[in-house]
Amino acid sequence: MKFVGFGFLVAAAAMAGFQAHAADKPLIGIVSIAATEANNVRYINGAKKAAEELGYDVSVVDAAGSADQANAAIQNFAQRSAFAIADLVFPASSIGAGLDAAKQANIPVVTWGGGLGLSVAATNGSGAPIAEPVIQKMIDDMGGKGELLALTYHTGEVCRNREALMDQMLQKYPDIKVAKNEVRIPGYFEDGAQYANAWLASHPPGDGKLAIWGCWDDPAIGAIGSLRSQSRDDVTVYGVNGNAQAIENIKNGHMTATAWEDSYTEGYNMIKLVADIKKAGADWKPKAVEVPAVLITKDTVADFLKQHPDAVQ
Repeated sequence: MKFVGFGFLVAAAAMAGFQAHAADKPLIGIVSIAATEANNVRYINGAKKAAEELGYDVSVVDAAGSADQANAAIQNFAQRSAFAIADLVFPASSIGAGLDAAKQANIPVVTWGGGLGLSVAATNGSGAPIAEPVIQKMIDDMGGKGELLALTYHTGEVCRNREALMDQMLQKYPDIKVAKNEVRIPGYFEDGAQYANAWLASHPPGDGKLAIWGCWDDPAIGAIGSLRSQSRDDVTVYGVNGNAQAIENIKNGHMTATAWEDSYTEGYNMIKLVADIKKAGADWKPKAVEVPAVLITKDTVADFLKQHPDAVQ
């Protein structure tokens, strides 16, 4: 793929900077699927806070949605003798080469939304449990019938699991007709808007219950741009993750609901767990350490922000 060569150049440049301070602090390597996406940013910030408290150094590589770049980055962190590596959110099945390199170097790999499997030591941020309350809210709002546009993403384990859960929950509601479009990383805002435009053209106002669902907030926010440009207020919109833009859209009446994922705490907790994983060594048993989601709607957003004012910062 065209990103692979670039990924190795970035890794080589990072190696040079790392060697100057490798002896000072243990290194936590973070490989992100989209390091500028809001939820990834919150997780990384939580991880950095925990690392600061524990005296670890942190290096972040943005794999830009490419599993090839993610594997290359994990392999590079293994060569750099990292203390531990965090994968955001590539499924374990797509980073086998990286996991093997880390295993050979006796370096634990934890995942955020990547699930357990192969040699992964721990996971959190699993897609399905976080998405369940907002999917149920959407079904209830639609009254079990209507037309739904689902904006999906198959490279990330989180979105695949959320889509699978949605499909499972919708099996009981055959009168909800689903159209699916897969967005890209990068490009999810633009794709969300483009797919919404095309879908709206064949679903005029008065065409029954209409809804748009994003497997995370940003594609749904892209779709909101199309709805607003066409003055369409007859379509309910749902996201997952609860980023600041989504919460603002709920406050302003443009989004119906999201499920807030406390990714800062997920990142913080996971890095805190690393010391235990290292200490246990071969005796460590892989496990999930999930943080429950919070459903946000127009009726709950004010109270939510009183409890979590930093969610929109």
